[in-house]
Amino acid sequence: MQPPSQPRTARPAPPSPVRQRRAVLSALAASLAWPLAGPAQAQAAYPAKLVTLVIPYSPGGGTDIVGRMVAQRLSELWGQSVVVDNRPGANGVIGTHHVAKAAPDGSTLLLVVGSHAINPVLMKSIPYDTAKAFTPITVLARSPMVVVASTKGPYKDLPGVLAAARKEEVAYGYSEGQTRLTGEMLRQAGNLKLTGVPYKGGAPIMVDVIGGHLPLGVTSVLTALPHVNAGTLRVVATVADQRLPLFPDAMTPREAGLQGVESFSWYGLFGPAGMPPAIVEQIIRDLRKVTAEPAVAKQIQDQGAAVVLSPPDEFRRFLDSELAKWAQVAQRGGIQPE
Repeated sequence: MQPPSQPRTARPAPPSPVRQRRAVLSALAASLAWPLAGPAQAQAAYPAKLVTLVIPYSPGGGTDIVGRMVAQRLSELWGQSVVVDNRPGANGVIGTHHVAKAAPDGSTLLLVVGSHAINPVLMKSIPYDTAKAFTPITVLARSPMVVVASTKGPYKDLPGVLAAARKEEVAYGYSEGQTRLTGEMLRQAGNLKLTGVPYKGGAPIMVDVIGGHLPLGVTSVLTALPHVNAGTLRVVATVADQRLPLFPDAMTPREAGLQGVESFSWYGLFGPAGMPPAIVEQIIRDLRKVTAEPAVAKQIQDQGAAVVLSPPDEFRRFLDSELAKWAQVAQRGGIQPE
């Protein structure tokens, strides 16, 4: 008995020449478009959403002024909002920790000053690793620390301060870690009898120096400038490698014979660790455009600062050197973390 024959499957009709030609053209178009579409899809434009610039200090200070100015210009350039978020507390640690925990996609950035590299030296416990928890983007600008005295007091210049402090105890006021260690660095370099007096802010120091209750103060250019312009304070030293145009008569430590004494309050821009290099490069490139504007450059200069915009690798080396320098100053001075 013969097995039943299998049913025949109907073959589909061959495509018409018109359909074949359309299919070939579609495939060709897709193959030509892929090299152009691929990179655009793989690398979305930055920023694709709102960017938050965290400033871990109170509103109104120098960092806040610079940060808001830059945020406004970047918002205009990017066509995307850059919002300043002030998160003060613990000398910048609270806001800085917030950024350390953020996603490394460029949507959260951090603007800090030089105390960022001093907190690990003077604080027993910090909830992040300063050297590893962030992506260094650039040093936006920097401004030297200054030593001030009353215009009615006995100290007219740095040599006069050094001569007095080699003979007798001379007090200086400081308000935070960097001003404290700046005075200590001067003391060590000159073998001086300088004694630091802690204050809760730069403004009370200025009041006591002007009033004759305190011989010297170590502070930022921004804090000193209004009083210098008013004629009540004079800058007796610019703690930098060269004189500052704002205070052309103020000598540097090197000019007075003290070597290796430099202290800058720098404005450093960071992101969380692991930010894509392409985003970092774009931010620096766009910051160059922003700071090239005369109005922006003037406003930074009015803060007593100079635009730097260092590359990320150079910024990382600078941060490492700052951490090492201030740790050495504290160790030599017997200053313990608290």
